[in-house]
Amino acid sequence: MLTMTDNAVSAIRSLVHESHVPEGAGLRIAPVVKQDGSPAFAAELAAGPAPLDEVIDIGGARVFLAPAAATALDHKTLGARVSEQGQVRFQVSERGE
Repeated sequence: MLTMTDNAVSAIRSLVHESHVPEGAGLRIAPVVKQDGSPAFAAELAAGPAPLDEVIDIGGARVFLAPAAATALDHKTLGARVSEQGQVRFQVSERGE
């Protein structure tokens, strides 16, 4: 299962709170294909999980993983960095890094 750093938990809670999305909203991660054809993941706020999403809730920070993302991100850690301008950048690393 995907784990989250404390920074990621705080960032997700802040994004949900500041965006005035419905109760139970969270960050949804799903696979996408870049313009160059390479695989990637997209993260966006969602009101709730899609029907087959895996739901992770840590400290009130909810993440909805599309099935392919749940498989690819198993045993990984979601981290976050917030710039001085307040922009959040999420990154995925191997657990323990």
